[in-house]
Amino acid sequence: MNTFIKKLLVLTALTLPLLPVQNTVKAQNGDYIDDSIYENLPFDMPKVEQPTFPNYTVSIVEFGAKGDGIMLNTKAINDAIKAVNAKGGGKVVIPEGLWLTGPIELLSNVNLYTEMNALILFTDDFEAYPIIKTSFEGLDTRRCQSPISAWNAENIAITGHGVFDGSGDSWRPVKKGKLTSGQWSSLVKSGGVVDESGSIWYPTAGALKGAMATKDFNNPEGIETDEEWNEIRPWLRPVLLNIVKSKKVLLEGVTFKNSPSWCLHPLSCEHITIHNVKVFNPWYSQNGDALDLESCKNALIINNIFDAGDDAICIKSGKDEDGRRRGEPCQNVIVKNNTVLHGHGGFVVGSEMSGGVKNVYVTDCTFLGTDVGLRFKSTRGRGGVVEGIYIHNINMIDIPHEALLFDLFYGGKGAGEETEDDLAGRMKATVPPVTEETPAFRDIHITNITCKGAGRAMFFNGLPEMPIRNVHVKDVVVTDAKEGIVISQAENVSIENVKIETKGKALQVKQAKDLKVNGKTYNNSAAKSLNIDL
Repeated sequence: MNTFIKKLLVLTALTLPLLPVQNTVKAQNGDYIDDSIYENLPFDMPKVEQPTFPNYTVSIVEFGAKGDGIMLNTKAINDAIKAVNAKGGGKVVIPEGLWLTGPIELLSNVNLYTEMNALILFTDDFEAYPIIKTSFEGLDTRRCQSPISAWNAENIAITGHGVFDGSGDSWRPVKKGKLTSGQWSSLVKSGGVVDESGSIWYPTAGALKGAMATKDFNNPEGIETDEEWNEIRPWLRPVLLNIVKSKKVLLEGVTFKNSPSWCLHPLSCEHITIHNVKVFNPWYSQNGDALDLESCKNALIINNIFDAGDDAICIKSGKDEDGRRRGEPCQNVIVKNNTVLHGHGGFVVGSEMSGGVKNVYVTDCTFLGTDVGLRFKSTRGRGGVVEGIYIHNINMIDIPHEALLFDLFYGGKGAGEETEDDLAGRMKATVPPVTEETPAFRDIHITNITCKGAGRAMFFNGLPEMPIRNVHVKDVVVTDAKEGIVISQAENVSIENVKIETKGKALQVKQAKDLKVNGKTYNNSAAKSLNIDL
């Protein structure tokens, strides 16, 4: 593993105090999930079912594991899980120690419990992770097996107090622009290869070859034979945790860090709870999302701390034709009492939302220096409908770009990474007809938002053929903003009791129909912008 990158990873955030948890329904780790979170929801959803386990416990030590950081414990850990599953369920304990391991596969009715000071380190040997058929970034593809995974399981949990480290430094490319000149020089001297532009470092030549075969985000094209796939194995960076088509899933109390790609990726799951969890990725980590909840139904995301290299809390449902064919919306989700320390977006929907997103309630969250606060993104070709989103009581500081962003011309880069010309070029394209490939964002309610420090207060950038519709923003204060609100291609947007402190124009309207500002209706379809005082 690259020693330079290792030195950049300091888990200081482990000392942060846990968020307060109220006592009503007892969860597996001795903490509590307050039943009142279901009260006064703006939509109907069932209570999320929690897993339960028989009173049967084994330790991985009983199966030959050694916590010395030297022995590879892959077989011992998985044998313990298999034994408990065969017994009918129970708890597999990982005691205090440094446990080196390869991929761990969870099975039904098993609670993987980590004791205090248990550190699970996943090996940086690429060959330990088989190449499998899976879904990544919303597309059907091949990737390396995740360090933690489950398929078609029911009644599963990862709980306790331990830390899971994905050895992501061994896998990830690093952009020159995200390091100082000294850091970049040390990284290049440590090994690996640099692309022709001299701007991106890759850990191996195989990783660079995989990147060169990739045109669409991170899914390579033209790789046919097993030999070719094996050659680019280091490019097939897995998500740290991938739980697929499983029911009654609980992640609680533990820390996940340093993932090769995304960190937590529940896909097509029902009744999933992520509670009192901490996720830490380096801010420079490419595709280092903290949580991507994809095509899941009935979910709780509460009392967590996220520090991400990409989007933090992200709701997805597949990409383009693959996502529409799956046809599984992400729905019935409560996001409450979470803190985001860094990320491209604090709370995000998209850009892979082709199966739709509906019935999401986000409340009582804090964003500290995320690139964007509330981020909605998509582009032509996705299709899918995002609707029934309710966001309330969010506090933010030091947001370098938008506090609230709707971008239907998303180009795949993080906020600030592309030029105005890039965006303008996409917006000048010929307006296509509305088809199943046209994404739609509508019926979104945002209230009680406070932000101190922002690049731009809000940006609504809808499609000419499918404007952003029925968005209601109320009781918002944004201070120390470099720019105010810009609205383009929107219909039936209401802004009520919104205060923007900026040296620029408070509200600039480029294309809007039935825009309501403090009870007064405006329409603007002319090329000239309309400026409104707030």
